[in-house]
Amino acid sequence: MTDIKFCGLKTGRDVAAAEQAGARWTGYVFFEKSPRHVSPSLAGELAHLAKTSETVAVTVNPDDDLLARIRDAMHPDWIQLHGSETPQRVVQARAYAKRGVIKALPVAEAADLDAAKAFDRIADMILFDAKPPKGADRPGGHGTGYDYALLKSLQISVPWLLSGGLDATNVSAAVAAAGAGAVDVSSGIESAPGVKDAAKMQAFAAALAV
Repeated sequence: MTDIKFCGLKTGRDVAAAEQAGARWTGYVFFEKSPRHVSPSLAGELAHLAKTSETVAVTVNPDDDLLARIRDAMHPDWIQLHGSETPQRVVQARAYAKRGVIKALPVAEAADLDAAKAFDRIADMILFDAKPPKGADRPGGHGTGYDYALLKSLQISVPWLLSGGLDATNVSAAVAAAGAGAVDVSSGIESAPGVKDAAKMQAFAAALAV
């Protein structure tokens, strides 16, 4: 079974549906421009409801104040850095998470994978997401994909997740093309931006169980 991270959860119902569908990780977004944005206090309430999944605080170039507020409110298992953070910042962010740091990297072509070398053995996991469209005001959650097969020959030492444009209709083929052992999905399990759909979560998980 491929491990799943259901990301951008905003309600207790979302958390319950994600765990019922078998999520290994549940993700909570701290970025005001995102339709999936939650406050540290709400994330703390949601994380408390997560009984079987590891919690991930998804941030974009966070300062220490935000990381401290997230830590104090929800005690996340993981901090995800989804901006232009440096390897040094990854090391610093680890102090705010119980398990470690996931560094997200944007991908559009093979050359983009070179960035992973700087974070290998620095980040605890790496997430490969689609490079955002030109002029976008946020780095992820656009529902766009890329050539997932680019990741097939990837050689890094830490675990990694496949993300970007995944849904129940393409995730099985994407995992096969990339050789991924874990996936991340947000917009692909929604009925509208920021509105999670329990049936789509179940369909996504079922597509990976075939």
